[in-house]
Amino acid sequence: MNLPNRLTVLRVVLIPFFVFFLYADFIAFNNYYAAAVFIIASLTDFLDGYIARKNNLVTNFGKFMDPLADKLLVVSALVCLLSLNRLPGGNIIATVSVLIIVAREFIISGFRLVAADNGIVIAASMWGKVKTATTMVAIILLLVVPELTILTVPADILFYIAIVLTVVSLVDYLVKNKNVLKETK
Repeated sequence: MNLPNRLTVLRVVLIPFFVFFLYADFIAFNNYYAAAVFIIASLTDFLDGYIARKNNLVTNFGKFMDPLADKLLVVSALVCLLSLNRLPGGNIIATVSVLIIVAREFIISGFRLVAADNGIVIAASMWGKVKTATTMVAIILLLVVPELTILTVPADILFYIAIVLTVVSLVDYLVKNKNVLKETK
């Protein structure tokens, strides 16, 4: 397994540590530890892609697993933040926002599985990458908001931008890859 793929696997391995620190109220500044783990995991996303492209180490495993690792990390964080009432907009808006993000991830993952079953590997689009980066930064800000309330408004705004980018990236993905469904068995 090459280095980019190991970094992708590391991202998945870090998720339980992130969740532990986020819920570890008995540890002072646990939000910062959770944010630090989340930042490290997020950085592996950018690093694995950079290394893979720069050194021509792009693999089908990486094309498939990298977006899946991102989804696992982001969805884990959003579900935890939702359960801790740390997302903007109150319970209903926060829940609907998370459902939009999770639904998009399931739709894209299902679409990729159908494509993979037909020997087609679909890499992440630029909109998807921007959506992921925006969502990750919003999550980081939301993680540190309890200690740094000055970040509350920027965190909330960035979270809502991430929701918009989620919908835009879904539409873009489906439009660009609509022929994949026509090529299925």
